[in-house]
Amino acid sequence: MDMKNTGNMLEQIKGKLVVSCQALPEEPLHSSYIMGRMAVAAYLGGAAGIRANSVVDIAEIKTQVDLPIIGIIKQVYEGSSVFITPTMKEIDALYQEGVDIIAIDATDRVRPDGTTIEQIFPTIREKYKDQLFMADCSTYEEAVLAAELGFDCVGTTLSGYTEKTKGNELPDFQLVEKLTKTLSVPIIAEGGIWSPEQLGRMFSLGIHSAVVGSAITRPMEITKRYVQAVQAVRP
Repeated sequence: MDMKNTGNMLEQIKGKLVVSCQALPEEPLHSSYIMGRMAVAAYLGGAAGIRANSVVDIAEIKTQVDLPIIGIIKQVYEGSSVFITPTMKEIDALYQEGVDIIAIDATDRVRPDGTTIEQIFPTIREKYKDQLFMADCSTYEEAVLAAELGFDCVGTTLSGYTEKTKGNELPDFQLVEKLTKTLSVPIIAEGGIWSPEQLGRMFSLGIHSAVVGSAITRPMEITKRYVQAVQAVRP
């Protein structure tokens, strides 16, 4: 594979919105075709990048839009709570597909192969020197370590979704503010951004980019929020 102009991919999403187009098997929009159309809708709306799950969805999206793609593979392994691009197998598959940025769970939890991110990432980086990697983190300490390990950008993706951070108020403005003030790597805000106002506040804190998913591309979850609003005031 040719060496990639990797730095340019991060520049393309700088100061702009990335839209996550994902639907899990149990969700009604689970379909590579539908995710491809969702990506077109995001592109037409002004999105500068797409975050997508699985090689089949990414391959379809690439036929529909010419935007940088943050790729993941969600894979559950018995005995580990790490499921976002958890092993070298998933990284290999994403690299072969030609994903611009590969996002990996960079929490301090033990991975399916028994390693920690601190132990395995040097091996990953050595194997794929020309690849951009995004660290999906849940805490400030994890983000700092990810930057030290050589991740190209750090995301707040998993704040509120790990045992250690359960109950965190989302979106996690506090974490984002701390990271933008102390780290020099690009910070990507992700997780729980439900309104344009929240997104604007994130950018005012100095983030590089932001990923918004559910609020744009998951109509079932959007509908639930409206139904809850109705139920809250209904006599």
